[in-house]
Amino acid sequence: MADSVNEIESMSKRLSKYLDTNRYYHTQGVRFISAALAMAHGTDIRKAETAGLLHDCAKCLSDSKKIKICDKNEIEITDVERENPFLLHAKVGAYIAEEKYGIHDEEILDAIRYHTTGRPGMRHLEQIVFIADYIEPRRNKSKRLPEIRMEAFRDLDECCYLILKDMLIYLHSKSSEIEPHTQEAYHFYEEVHEERRD
Repeated sequence: MADSVNEIESMSKRLSKYLDTNRYYHTQGVRFISAALAMAHGTDIRKAETAGLLHDCAKCLSDSKKIKICDKNEIEITDVERENPFLLHAKVGAYIAEEKYGIHDEEILDAIRYHTTGRPGMRHLEQIVFIADYIEPRRNKSKRLPEIRMEAFRDLDECCYLILKDMLIYLHSKSSEIEPHTQEAYHFYEEVHEERRD
C-alpha cells in the first residue's frame, strides 16, 4: 500500500503514462471519491485512494495482451470473459498492481479485482471502489445516479444493491452475457435489501 501522499502522487504520475487522457481523468475521479467514501464509512483512506487510483491500471491494454497475461500467469478466464475480454482488465489490474506497483495488501487487490463485477459479501473497501467507479463525477449514463450518489454516503450495502440492479437491467436490455459474480452479487445484496425491509 502507498503509505504517504507522495507515494500515491508518484504512482499517479507513473500511471498517467499508461492510460489515455479520459481514462486518467476517470481514474482520478474514482481515486478521490473512494477516499471520500472511506472517510464517510470509517475505512482506511490511503487504501481506498490507492485502490481507486489503480483500479483501471490495465484498462488500456489490448484484449490480446490481457489474455496473454492471464494465460502466462495462470489467471483464470471464465467463458464470459473469454467472449468479452474487456472484462479482464480488473483481474489483470490486480496482477499489475502487485507486480508493477508493489501492492501486496489483499484488500486493495480484491477491490481492484472485483470493481467491475462485484461479488457476494464484498468487504467495505471492495464496495467503496465498486461504487466509486460507478458514481464518479464524469459518469452520467444512469438515470438514477443522483439517488445512487446520495445512497453511497449513507449505506454501502444498499448502494451496491441499487448499482447491481441497474447493471443487470442494462445488460438484459442489451442481451449481453452476465458474468456469474455479478449475478451472484445482485442476489446477495437483494437479500440484504429485502431483510432490511421486513
